Amino acid sequence: MNQSINNTALPMLGITAYSGTGKTTLLKQVIPLLRQRHIRVGLIKHTHHNMDVDKPGKDSYELRKAGATQTLVASQQRWALMTETPDLPELDLHYLARRFDANSLDLILVEGFKQEAIPKIALYRDGLNHTVNEILDPYVIAIASDIALATPLPQLDINQPEQVATFIAEWLHQ
Repeated sequence: MNQSINNTALPMLGITAYSGTGKTTLLKQVIPLLRQRHIRVGLIKHTHHNMDVDKPGKDSYELRKAGATQTLVASQQRWALMTETPDLPELDLHYLARRFDANSLDLILVEGFKQEAIPKIALYRDGLNHTVNEILDPYVIAIASDIALATPLPQLDINQPEQVATFIAEWLHQ
């Protein structure tokens, strides 16, 4: 199994691109294809927004807002742990990855976290007012694009999710 450059038990693979490139759209197609290959996938998605997964008026929301630093909401189908982090200077991807149950996953896909030192597939679409070089760093292991690019990196067709899933599966099992 390919161990990425991190301090978690699970390999992490970033999917990085500029806004509007289609990271989420591609992942919604690739994840089921990986599941068909019996690859158990976790996902960390970075957001720049002040997100809240709980809803005002719900007991869990009201108890969290009352001052609980961590709130775990559980049902038979799923559970979610919400942790307040008002004093956190910045997100720590490796800390977040260690929150996953390593026994139930084979891979963590990371959407966003462009600056992290983890293996990444860079997504590029022609016509979005960016150059491909703007998204490349030493950790990019492949590029998924809608045009042919002059690069020594493996190139994938961003519009062929099966091709991306095959690349990920092969990378994972190196």
